[in-house]
Amino acid sequence: MLLSSCSRAVGAMLSALPLLALLSALPGAAAQGETCNTTTLCSSANPCCSPYGYCGSGANFCFGGCDPLASHSLTSCEPEPVCQNANISFNSFDRILMNQSLYDGNASRWDFILNEGNIQNTSAGELVMLLTESNGGTRLSSTRYVHYGQMTARLKTGRWGGVVTAFITMSDIKDEIDWEFPGNETSQGQTNYFWQGVIPAQTAGQTTGNLTDTFSNYHDYTIDWQPDQLQWLVDGNVVRTLLRSSVTDNSTGVSRYPNTPSRIELSIWPAGISSEPQGTVEWAGGYINWNDSDYKSAGHFYAYVDSVSITCNDATPASSNVTSYVYGSNSTGNTPSISFSNKSTIVTTGAAAPATGSPRSAWAIFAGVLGAVALAGAF
Repeated sequence: MLLSSCSRAVGAMLSALPLLALLSALPGAAAQGETCNTTTLCSSANPCCSPYGYCGSGANFCFGGCDPLASHSLTSCEPEPVCQNANISFNSFDRILMNQSLYDGNASRWDFILNEGNIQNTSAGELVMLLTESNGGTRLSSTRYVHYGQMTARLKTGRWGGVVTAFITMSDIKDEIDWEFPGNETSQGQTNYFWQGVIPAQTAGQTTGNLTDTFSNYHDYTIDWQPDQLQWLVDGNVVRTLLRSSVTDNSTGVSRYPNTPSRIELSIWPAGISSEPQGTVEWAGGYINWNDSDYKSAGHFYAYVDSVSITCNDATPASSNVTSYVYGSNSTGNTPSISFSNKSTIVTTGAAAPATGSPRSAWAIFAGVLGAVALAGAF
């Protein structure tokens, strides 16, 4: 269900509570004792600002999602593994790391990390992402980053009110590009983008309709992200185009266009639950029916992923000795500077123990706020 007004979306956002206040209440945040943002940086004792806005060290803080602009220094986060062309299938899970706390930065060993939830694979080599009443949903993130290029996920979505299937890109400073499929709307998909996590009063969410049943049929959903143009495609057909020039402020030169290296994320998550803002629940098609016959039969809700393909298109081609992306010393909130590096992404001493507690609920709320606001005022 689309939100009918910006005011409803803003109400949803306010009812979600201020994000930092929410994050600081998490067990992991309390254990670390520090929250972080671009104006309150982490200390040297806990130098890395996690995706959830609190400070620490080790795999759950300093690898993928670590925010360099909110960490102790720009070099506190581990370097981001550079993009490589790939065609990824899921005949086995040999290249999916099932425990993210064991990640040591070796992107050549792993294609994806299971951040939370549960997955299965089928005899046909399909990855199945599971959502249960107890697991809070499933999310996988790529180990390598893309800094412009074309990414395609071949997938089948869910079909149940309150259940959201998503294929997105997310940078460490929360540049985001979305394909999302909320609830039981199996004839459409929704596209959106965000710049550094900013949630404006009116965003640029759009709906692509007239799709053949997205639950029963595979479709190729593509994000074609180039330095000056962003396009969304379905089955090879362009359904939306955004020009970088259209979101650039000519008076300041600041472009609110996703422009920082990003991981690919695949997920199925519960937007239709009582802990989510009402606007999010409505956007997702209502509250989840845990007595649905599909859920009772399978023991879970689900979405299928057949394959993921990546074609890199860095603005400047990388030389053979490049291993990673790093944020340059002149990076600021408005103008992050990205450089190639030959620094290793692998920590040879091994990954640290996982953070106390789980940030899943807070991240789901933040993602739900984005989803709820995404389409407000856009129609």
